[in-house]
Amino acid sequence: MLKTSDFRKNLKLEIDGKPFIIIDFQHVNPGKGSAFVKTKLKNLETGQLLEKTYKSGVDTFGRPDLDEREMEYTYADQEGFNFMDQITFESINLNHDVVGDYKFFLQEGMVIAVLFYNERPISLELPNFVNLKVTETDPGLKGDTASGGNKKAVMETGLQVNVPLFIKEDEVLKIDTRSGEYVERYKGE
Repeated sequence: MLKTSDFRKNLKLEIDGKPFIIIDFQHVNPGKGSAFVKTKLKNLETGQLLEKTYKSGVDTFGRPDLDEREMEYTYADQEGFNFMDQITFESINLNHDVVGDYKFFLQEGMVIAVLFYNERPISLELPNFVNLKVTETDPGLKGDTASGGNKKAVMETGLQVNVPLFIKEDEVLKIDTRSGEYVERYKGE
């Protein structure tokens, strides 16, 4: 069992049968009355943010049955997105609700972390950056690069990104998966 004295950022705990992660917390010891802990929690299943207050040293919490597994994205079909466990080679299918907008960053062969709660996949953790090829964009006009303007580009996964005017089709770009924004041209390694 976890107590409020165990709280720290990124601690995973179970509240009312649901898995949560602590985003932020603050121990408060008022002049009168008992101490308490103000917390910001994120539901790992739904992504919902909550702010809760707990009595310090009184409230207890369970540890969620969480398991993080390295899985390789293999392909998408009508049912959802298919991943293969890197250790057991077992395949699983994640529906569109679990994957959500992460579908725009998935590339075949990409290895990501899949978080399981009670043996059920609930979320994905992507790398911070991915390299995607531009499949469609308007040509930049000569002289426009000095103005620092942007234009829309469609990436190979369907993601639409604002890019500088000098970007052309078939270029590979580094995209931030946290914000979905263009970072730079991919330089190769």
